[in-house]
Amino acid sequence: MKKVNYTITTDFILIGLSDHPELYLFLFIVFLLIYTISIIGNVCIIIAYKLSHNLQTPMYFHLTNLSILEIFYISSTVPKMLSNLVMENETISFQGCAIQMFSFLLFGSTECYMLAAMAYDRYNAICNPLLYNIIMNRGMCIKLIAGSYIIGLVNALTHTTLTFTSSFCGAKKIDHFFCDIPPLIKLLCTDTWINEMVVFFISGAVVVGSCLLVMISYINIIKTILTIQSTSGRKKAFSTCSSHFTVVTIFFGSAIFMYMRPKSSYAMDQDRLIAVMYAVIAPLLNPFIYSLRNSDMKTAFRNIVHRYIVNTKHV
Repeated sequence: MKKVNYTITTDFILIGLSDHPELYLFLFIVFLLIYTISIIGNVCIIIAYKLSHNLQTPMYFHLTNLSILEIFYISSTVPKMLSNLVMENETISFQGCAIQMFSFLLFGSTECYMLAAMAYDRYNAICNPLLYNIIMNRGMCIKLIAGSYIIGLVNALTHTTLTFTSSFCGAKKIDHFFCDIPPLIKLLCTDTWINEMVVFFISGAVVVGSCLLVMISYINIIKTILTIQSTSGRKKAFSTCSSHFTVVTIFFGSAIFMYMRPKSSYAMDQDRLIAVMYAVIAPLLNPFIYSLRNSDMKTAFRNIVHRYIVNTKHV
């Protein structure tokens, strides 16, 4: 019988975004800027919500919670990637890798259903305007956020436990810039059929399931918008929903492509670029799409600047 060398893995080596060291400085600068802008943008949304009375609505409650989530989500991968780009040591410990995978899956899975909750909020605002404040009361909003985190927790625990209780063998090089499911499955010694099925069905339930809920909400929203007689009313409704739909398309499209495939089709050079879309670019776009295209948010920013900066200078 063929013997397989099982190893007690103490650490892994993250290959990173590129195999070309001459690109490391350029990549470091680019992703440091992306990370900084993403953090500042999402923090600004949180501050605007806290300091503005006109933003105390269910829509902005969900947006603020999404911004908080995005800060943790992008911070689960990018800081380690940045440190690997400027340091020769590209290792990550076994425990560190498990924590990174758990954190990434927790916040990523939670975002799936938080986006679905935001779509449900827009559905009620446009399709049931008279009952909107009754349906989307504070208790319902909290339940939707809490439910999103519970689903994310279950998904993260399932995949992290299944992956890191299996045996790793051979090379310990992770062909990725963070500890994600597909590259780690490739390092397992044991039969990965169960892992692949769990990824397919559970990730399918989380990613595809939440995506379907979003699509159902938007189909009904579009039907309602088309019945609006006022041209300005239709334009305003489409403008509000199109920004949300842009983030949803980028996030769900790249995530479905990554996780809803068999192991034999994994191509890490391609997958690293796809992962950048849902792990880095989506959190970056969130503050810009929701704030720069939103008149209420822009008004709130202007009022805050005038109240806390301009007035302070005149005192």
